[in-house]
Amino acid sequence: MIKILAVDDEERILRLIRNALTKEGYDVTTIRNPLELKEQRLEAYQLILLDVMMPGIDGFTLCEEIREFVDCPILFLTAKTKEADIMRGLGIGGDDYITKPFGIGELRARVAAHLRREKREKKHVISVDGVQFYLKEKRVEYQGAEITFTKSEYAICEYLAMNHGQVFSKDRIYEHVFGYEKESDNAVITEHVKNIRAKCQKAGVEPIETVWGIGYRWK
Repeated sequence: MIKILAVDDEERILRLIRNALTKEGYDVTTIRNPLELKEQRLEAYQLILLDVMMPGIDGFTLCEEIREFVDCPILFLTAKTKEADIMRGLGIGGDDYITKPFGIGELRARVAAHLRREKREKKHVISVDGVQFYLKEKRVEYQGAEITFTKSEYAICEYLAMNHGQVFSKDRIYEHVFGYEKESDNAVITEHVKNIRAKCQKAGVEPIETVWGIGYRWK
């Protein structure tokens, strides 16, 4: 059974999450005190939901502390939608965010989409203009040196690279990578692409091109 961990200081939110996801067959653990997170065996969970604004320690700091120990998707629950906040959350290892207040349908769909992505398995290696993708291991190398991406960053790179030359809108990229339609807020893809570009530039390659008014493509 898939295990999900939800951390939020509001019991009402935790109750909503627990009821909604338990009915989908998930094993849901909820925590109100974020400081108790360190007592959990985090590697046992397939997905983690983190509230951003909590007393004692915020969700961003928690994400930074646990990301090196877990490889599963981390989704933020937040009322913060400013670009700087989104940039910080995705830059420290978060995969996505759900804006409060959210509905049960959206919560279930977003969680299911991220879990589906985790099950994808490919077995080949492709090379696009010197950038090598090890699809099974989800690794990227350029000139023999590995470029370390988060899972979401890697998924965006793989999608664009395997369709290099084609232009994709942010909505289309989000739908393909996360398996969930999201038309109104493109900030997740924008910030992930910023992080990808920074890492690629550091490695000496600039593969993603912005096509103004349309989206992105792998050159």
